[in-house]
Amino acid sequence: MLAEIITIGDEILIGQVVDTNSAWMGQELNKIGVSVKQITSVSDQAEHIKQALDEAQQRADLILMTGGLGPTKDDVTKLTLSNYFNMPLRRDEATLAHVTDIFARLNRPMIEANIKQADVPDGCTVIQNKNGTAPCMWFEVNGKIIVSMPGVPFEMMYLMEEEILPRIKKTFNLSSIIHKTILTAGLGESFLAQQIEDIEEQLPGYIKLAYLPKLGQVRLRLSGKGTDEVALEKEIGHFAQQIMTRIAKHVVIDQDIALEKAILDQMEAKGLTLSTAESCTGGYISHLITQHAGSSAVFAGGAVAYSYDLKESILGVKHETLTTFGAVSEQTVKEMAQGAISHFKTDYAIAVSGIAGPGGGLPGKPVGTVWIAVASKHKVEAKLFTFGNKRIQNIERSAMAALTMLLNLLKQDLN
Repeated sequence: MLAEIITIGDEILIGQVVDTNSAWMGQELNKIGVSVKQITSVSDQAEHIKQALDEAQQRADLILMTGGLGPTKDDVTKLTLSNYFNMPLRRDEATLAHVTDIFARLNRPMIEANIKQADVPDGCTVIQNKNGTAPCMWFEVNGKIIVSMPGVPFEMMYLMEEEILPRIKKTFNLSSIIHKTILTAGLGESFLAQQIEDIEEQLPGYIKLAYLPKLGQVRLRLSGKGTDEVALEKEIGHFAQQIMTRIAKHVVIDQDIALEKAILDQMEAKGLTLSTAESCTGGYISHLITQHAGSSAVFAGGAVAYSYDLKESILGVKHETLTTFGAVSEQTVKEMAQGAISHFKTDYAIAVSGIAGPGGGLPGKPVGTVWIAVASKHKVEAKLFTFGNKRIQNIERSAMAALTMLLNLLKQDLN
């Protein structure tokens, strides 16, 4: 079954608000076997909403809309739907009682705009929004289902989880959609594709392979659709195992998780600890690590040491190393990594020093020059990278390269 998502609001189109609703809804719909055909964002104008609905009904059986249901004049979705379906507004007494109760609990007076929140197109099914005043509206017209929900994320998520998804599963006879993701690092998508070309050609028509590249990583996602979920999962697992055997050197994990999370899980399982010594990445690697719950089981901490003085005093880098070779050098990052292990008393460490840009380039060390070192208590390895002249990209690429180097060192030590 095909679905389409329509998000409504000028704030989305001008970039004031990021549309996270669509991504979340797409994931949840996929879990129950609904494929999203298209995601569309439109302005708070009736003609744009109507046009989006006309086009969506040509493509999809299920249309999910968010936004434009507030009490102010710029929220036009409800009135537009009333006109579009030729359903005059009626006052829903259950919704009015719900809104009245909310304002009573907050000890706030209700004005006419709040009362009108209870007005809905006569002909829709009203689904009470327990987390807000704007009701959800479910329309069944010409064999299509159109659902209008508030754009506030936590209100929409509650409605989807508790009301909309169960109703969709009850209404439609849905096929199963199975995904299997393999996270790889250290090899580009074209080279991966070349190595597994014959396996990809063996895939039946109902199983697809997608390549999802991201800064030094490629996620390989096998997706299948069918009525026999157990058999489909077994078949996808068979192809996944063939792929992982073929490219074993580059496989991180056969789960859809972040590279740093895979590393944390591996280190935690072995009782290993990690620290960081960051210069040009400014703590970004530490941020990637600590965004994951439970990271404290592995990550002891780190230092953001931009200046020569801090590299010396916190990490123990020799003064003569800095004056002779400079901060962006193999010698310096090796001492930074070893210093982190020594001072923070960890089993492993990552060190990064470079020129993120856009300024600061030197003769022989242009913008984008980055030295990275990874170390254990018995070994230290360093590598030179030359990225571009975009500061944020250089920071992100440095972090991914450092994590990949750490992963490879762990493989050497643990295998």
